[in-house]
Amino acid sequence: MKAKYKLILNILVISFLLMGSCTDKFEEINIDERKVTNTQLEADYYFVGGFFPQLQQMIYCNFNWGWGVNWPFQIMQNLNADIYSGYLMTPTPFIGNVNNTTYALVDGWNKSLWDYTYAYFMTVANQVETITIKDYPNFYATALILKVQAMHRVSDIYGPIIYTHYGDSNTGGQFDSQQEAYNAFFEDLETAIDILDTYITENPDAKPFEKYDQLFGGDYTKWIKYANSLRLRLAIHIANVDPPKAKIEAEAAMANSYGVLESDIAQVSGKGYTNPVNAIANSWGDIRMGAVIESVLTGYNDPRLSIYFTPAADQDAINGGYTYKGIRQGIELTDKTIYLDHSSINFNSETPGILLTSAEVYFLRAEGVVRGWSNMGGTAKALYESGIQASMDQWGALIGGYLSNTNIAAPYVDVKRSDNVNNVDAGNQYITNVSPIWDEGAANETKLAKISVQKWIAIFPEGIEAWTEVRRSSYLNVFPVVVNNSGGTILSDQFIRRLNFSVTEKSANPTGYAEAVTLLGGDDDGATPLWWDVN
Repeated sequence: MKAKYKLILNILVISFLLMGSCTDKFEEINIDERKVTNTQLEADYYFVGGFFPQLQQMIYCNFNWGWGVNWPFQIMQNLNADIYSGYLMTPTPFIGNVNNTTYALVDGWNKSLWDYTYAYFMTVANQVETITIKDYPNFYATALILKVQAMHRVSDIYGPIIYTHYGDSNTGGQFDSQQEAYNAFFEDLETAIDILDTYITENPDAKPFEKYDQLFGGDYTKWIKYANSLRLRLAIHIANVDPPKAKIEAEAAMANSYGVLESDIAQVSGKGYTNPVNAIANSWGDIRMGAVIESVLTGYNDPRLSIYFTPAADQDAINGGYTYKGIRQGIELTDKTIYLDHSSINFNSETPGILLTSAEVYFLRAEGVVRGWSNMGGTAKALYESGIQASMDQWGALIGGYLSNTNIAAPYVDVKRSDNVNNVDAGNQYITNVSPIWDEGAANETKLAKISVQKWIAIFPEGIEAWTEVRRSSYLNVFPVVVNNSGGTILSDQFIRRLNFSVTEKSANPTGYAEAVTLLGGDDDGATPLWWDVN
């Protein structure tokens, strides 16, 4: 046993030195092992718990590994999904405006979510599973839930991923199709839920994970609710491509005795975590409000507008009567200063990193009701309105008469261009034409559209999930790019559907890469839709 703990401690120290872990336990772990007794290691779970701050924060790639805290997130998510979702847009003409925003996909940016997640999340998750699977199942279960959370994001960007065969090969491993990966996600969540259920029954007052948990303070009942909610989210993702499987998984999530998130939020916060979008927006000036969310929130007169964003300082916007002003994606940009004074994101460094909210879960359940699924726990109307209320409560917004709101999204005007080339006029097919008020007599398609738009508003600023919602539902309209530098690969009115596989994987694992492209079912480019994207 002594040898076991010496080995584990050495692995942990070496791993953290190589990976630049952000854990607040680093200094306590990185000491002469002769000063740490086996009893101390076992009692406080340092040998495994110290990995978890990195696992939790790595989902957004936001920890100081020795060469910067926030810029990895910028290229992992902010300059792709956050923009493609309609939430945000950069005023900066990176690479002469020939970049992701104009569909000229930048390999050096777009490999980062893949490379960093595998290098700094999956390697650690694999170590944790090896250490815990036999003797510490509660830690194992928590790691499984985090792994599903992290890796479904990767799959929803690229498609096929290395998941069930991760670690089998030094060159990367065998890919799963996205359908296979999703099936594995469901299995892992079910396993984690069963393990934690048993653990709680046998150890009702135990909180061994408390000091390492940046989501729920070590409360395993909330972790089960979180896992059930993830299961419901993923079921909705596949509802259009595999309705029977989606129904089975959603109903199983809702049937679990612990239920789903109804008031809690899965979000990363606490010592060692800083919000990366705050730095990107408010320190560097590299991200601003997007035109689509301006159109929706101003059109709805949504009370979350002033909470999500800061008023524009741009004099042309102010003179035009606009308090908030966003930038349209994929327009001609020549100088960062042109749109720099448009609305910024209203965050600070301590704003938590949101993974999954109770508001989203209400909308998932509402969609389930419209689809005819059982056990969703209410009517579509009640769940839809509960989702809106939960989102308002989350952000401290006053709902007022919002549930009776009959407004639709507003036209978009680019106040920096007098030629109207970037404007989106009233009646345009890309203006979202559903209002917040629920209409019980409306067609199911209209109900699903209302749910989708409100869910999209509520999950802000989580751009990967929002981009997934845009692609898989087709109910939330984003504006097509004006400048398309894809060379005809991505059609402007078809929109970008995914990112290319990592060029690192392509060179290091050519056999696996070739199989991944086959599993993708199309060319490895931004025009090929993912498995669940049938719209």
